[in-house]
Amino acid sequence: MENELRPLWRRIFSFDWKFGLFLILAICIPRFILVLQANVQGSYGAIGLIMLISAILPFVFLNKSGRKEIGITATKKYGWLLGAFIAGIAFSILLHYLGQALYGNSYDNWYSYIGKSYNFPAVISPHDKMVLFSVTAVTGMLFSPIGEELFFRGIVYSSLKKSMGGKIAVIIESTAFAITHIAHFGLIYLNGQWNFLIVPSVIWVLAMFAVSLLFLHFKKRSVSIWGAVVCHAGFNLGMIFCIFYLM
Repeated sequence: MENELRPLWRRIFSFDWKFGLFLILAICIPRFILVLQANVQGSYGAIGLIMLISAILPFVFLNKSGRKEIGITATKKYGWLLGAFIAGIAFSILLHYLGQALYGNSYDNWYSYIGKSYNFPAVISPHDKMVLFSVTAVTGMLFSPIGEELFFRGIVYSSLKKSMGGKIAVIIESTAFAITHIAHFGLIYLNGQWNFLIVPSVIWVLAMFAVSLLFLHFKKRSVSIWGAVVCHAGFNLGMIFCIFYLM
């Protein structure tokens, strides 16, 4: 069986659960810390760098066969791509209404807290708001969907699956994805101090675990990582729309 790794890396790694765990620790821990720092400083440039690194890792570590193995391939199942996009939007809007029902517009609501990172001006015209929304939406539909899907549903999931099977792999990968997102909401920085919102954080983590399963579902249905990317892009678009226009 052909090795998925480039010859250089075969001396150090095998494409198995140890490699997947190494990637999770190497990327998720620094990312968690950088997101927390960004929440304090109000500067999120380092997050873009992490997403870029996450996106290029499959090309650094994997040969052509390996990249195909993790789903970096074209798809002819365009209907599933459309379905993925709609499902992503729908999930994010449902999550919005859940947050509104439980917490209103308080910072216990995940979208309220995430929305503060957009740094809205105190007064903004409808035109300027549309421009800000458009820029934020395009950015949100590109960077994290590509970076996170090539990483989590791509190289991490596939390496874990290779030696542990699909069921265990999806649990580990989705758990890592969900816990990593506590840095985005759950452990929050407000008024110069940190707070851990236990119940909202649990709901948020469960939601991130569920959406990870959704992304993986559309990867499998489209027989391509792009199914997961498109679903993730739809989720982010829905979330950003909710933050800008429904709150």
